[in-house]
Amino acid sequence: MNIQLNGKPRSTLATTLAQLLAEAGFGSATVATAVNGAFVPLALRTRQDLKDGDQIEVLAPMQGG
Repeated sequence: MNIQLNGKPRSTLATTLAQLLAEAGFGSATVATAVNGAFVPLALRTRQDLKDGDQIEVLAPMQGG
């Protein structure tokens, strides 16, 4: 399936958001996620199915002031 991950095209075999994060190397990182502009909390990532053409955003928190 073909998706967009942080604005870049990506081909994946992942069928859920959690699988995609593991595949992309985000594994245990603390990140915020959205699918097609809708926030997906950590507890729902294993149930968030992906479809061809989905746009996924993964954001890491930043420290500073």
